[in-house]
Amino acid sequence: QVQLVESGGGLVQAGGSLRLSCAASGRTISIYAMAWFRQTPGREREFVSHISRSGRSTDYADSVKGRFTISRDNTKNTVYLQMNSLKPEETAVYYCAARQTSYIYNLPKKNEYDYWGQGTQVTVSS
Repeated sequence: QVQLVESGGGLVQAGGSLRLSCAASGRTISIYAMAWFRQTPGREREFVSHISRSGRSTDYADSVKGRFTISRDNTKNTVYLQMNSLKPEETAVYYCAARQTSYIYNLPKKNEYDYWGQGTQVTVSS
């Protein structure tokens, strides 16, 4: 079973950038598709982005396309989310997630992720 730990959150001004990291332990992430979600109090958890095992395939929520970039380094067992041009409404707890899959290039369905980290807080001030 994989354990996920997010880091890199913090306070940033609107228009600024942050880079989130998700470090995995227990198993190699090369057998997992990886994703980022976010959640604000009183709202459902929202999909942000995911990346296939190989890193070849990625997908993003429409709201972050062109500003966020997901990447992975399987040799470091780490997934990243580079977030640029951040907006105050993107203040949330950001979660890393994993889904074991036999598909190297395909992406799972967004509701199939079943391993989760504890989250890291991102606060964007206006």
